[in-house]
Amino acid sequence: MSSQPTANSPLNATEPRGAKSLLVVLSFLLVLVFFAAAIPAPIRAAWDEFALRIQLQNEPQSASPAKLSDHEIEEIANLPAQQQAERLLERAVNHYDGALELIGKSVDNWFGQLELQGQLSSLLTTALNSNDLHVRAAALEVELAGYNLPKRAESADNLIERIRREPSARPWALWMLGVLGNRGVETQRAFVTLMDHRHDPDEQTRYWAVEGLAMLGTDETVAPLIEAFRRDPSPLVRERGGCGLAQSGMLTREQRMRAVPDLLKMADDMTLDGATRGWVFQALRDITGASVAADAATWRTWWAQHRG
Repeated sequence: MSSQPTANSPLNATEPRGAKSLLVVLSFLLVLVFFAAAIPAPIRAAWDEFALRIQLQNEPQSASPAKLSDHEIEEIANLPAQQQAERLLERAVNHYDGALELIGKSVDNWFGQLELQGQLSSLLTTALNSNDLHVRAAALEVELAGYNLPKRAESADNLIERIRREPSARPWALWMLGVLGNRGVETQRAFVTLMDHRHDPDEQTRYWAVEGLAMLGTDETVAPLIEAFRRDPSPLVRERGGCGLAQSGMLTREQRMRAVPDLLKMADDMTLDGATRGWVFQALRDITGASVAADAATWRTWWAQHRG
């Protein structure tokens, strides 16, 4: 507990020296203010630009080697499962050497011991949006451990049965079926089940079937994602189809590039609503990395020159 100064405290005895110190500080501040005011505006602007360039330079500047030290590996090994997952996922997101390998070695021991909430939930969201598919894959492994879904055919059986019997469970189960299929478990069955629900009358079911296809990330999923983007009656589902093609999910860049010719056709389609056409151009930018105007003819010219 902090104490307040009293009438008999040493503060009163040292008041003259404190007053002098305060006077010195105030005098120094006045000098700084005068000096700052005296600097010509161009010099201040140049200095500000220089300082900003140092802080926001494009090239990363390492604070320390991005590698798990032996000391940290030993420390992590002695943590509870929840904290192990949090620490290693944070290190994986920041591209520390050894983090992904250690997640792969440890994740089987985390089943039934993780709570997908708080810090771990936030880290999973960050990892699933990483520009590195290896980091996204690590997040999927942690998701399966958190939901206690071992990578076995029985897990796929249970998810498919819940999709069939429990409409309220379909959003989660469709997404997790895509996750499980991406990790090599009943991949074709997952694709067939997700496709069976792609045209469901319920918007949320279609939404999560599209999300599941994006997570599955096989070559077969590109065409139904394009179809969802172009033809689904719901703008929410169309938007998720576009995101699955452009950036989210587990498609590789090469797989996403295969969608470009169909996206160029969509860009030419004046029957599309304005929002969807805007998403098409955004998807083209995300996939190719090109800064091209939202104009179909300009994009066709760019593609003819760069498709290789």
